[in-house]
Amino acid sequence: MVKVSYLYVVGTIGVLFSVLTLSLQYKHLLSALLSLEAMTLSLFVLLVCISSGFNFEGPMCLILITMGACEASLGLAILVSLIRTHGNDYVYSFNAQKC
Repeated sequence: MVKVSYLYVVGTIGVLFSVLTLSLQYKHLLSALLSLEAMTLSLFVLLVCISSGFNFEGPMCLILITMGACEASLGLAILVSLIRTHGNDYVYSFNAQKC
């Protein structure tokens, strides 16, 4: 019988739910960015679980936290610029002709 850690299950369910939430978010851009952030955190949990068996969790955690911080700051900058240009964060108000 295969033993599965609870963190593997939590990380996998977190990734699946964040992908489901991302595919269902079609109204607000902020909600889509929050689901991407939840996906990053779930992948961080999975990476910690996987790399703990190889004694490599230190550098991998540092790399993923750095990438997550860059992703969050880039998403916030895009959101602020879209709200300044369009006045709201509704996805249906964006079109390719204005960009």
